[in-house]
Amino acid sequence: MSAKGCPYDNAVAETTYKTFKTEFIKGKKFENLTQLKCELFDFVNWYNNIRIHGSLNYLTPVEFRKQQST
Repeated sequence: MSAKGCPYDNAVAETTYKTFKTEFIKGKKFENLTQLKCELFDFVNWYNNIRIHGSLNYLTPVEFRKQQST
């Protein structure tokens, strides 16, 4: 939790949850836990390896990490 008067501590988590709810969950119904796990795995793979992020200079998180480590 963020300190009193400092709302930025939770900003990353809140942004992640918003993206998860709007891009993954919204309008979907899962038949069982196996289907949910499979689609969640696909979403996380897409989010980290394919989807570009404006805050990362329009790179995927994986590309950004590789660029930072060199």
